Amino acid sequence: MPKKIQNIILFLSIIIPLIVALLLFTPGKLAVAGNWNLYLPHINGSINTITSLVLLFGFIMIKTKNRDMHKKAMTTAFFLGILFLISYILYHSTTSSTIFGDMNRDGILDEAETVLVGSIRSVYLLILLSHILLAIIVVPLVLFAFYFALTDKFDKHKKIVRFTLPIWLYVSVSGVAVYLLIRPYY
Repeated sequence: MPKKIQNIILFLSIIIPLIVALLLFTPGKLAVAGNWNLYLPHINGSINTITSLVLLFGFIMIKTKNRDMHKKAMTTAFFLGILFLISYILYHSTTSSTIFGDMNRDGILDEAETVLVGSIRSVYLLILLSHILLAIIVVPLVLFAFYFALTDKFDKHKKIVRFTLPIWLYVSVSGVAVYLLIRPYY
């Protein structure tokens, strides 16, 4: 692999999580006209659902040796990931984060709300934490796997996708779970 490509992948693998973290923890948000940004979490949930299905389809296609459909499915999943990232960044650059259990949507989880949501909040936070950590890990894996496939280095591609696919699938499915759990608080 050329050093330039490796450096680009490593740069993206570092800068993407940093940008997302910055957006999440920056108190000031960009002003937008209208409320279009409030639809983005629902769009993101849909993108994650479709990505999960496309990943499974791609896996089935390679297992049945349909390389052409596998390539189309995985390319679709890759571009869905880019679309998700753009939408996610747009949402978090224009809207404060939603707090699980904040029933009155005042941006504060008070004691009464904490009692009402109970232990499901811990389940949500566990899924969210694993989702975030694995989303960070999967970025370079997907980029390397995609590069190896594009450059016909299928021996390296096969080795890396053994780890990449299960992690990517978990990130997509857990993204749907996170969305479904927090949806009532949007």
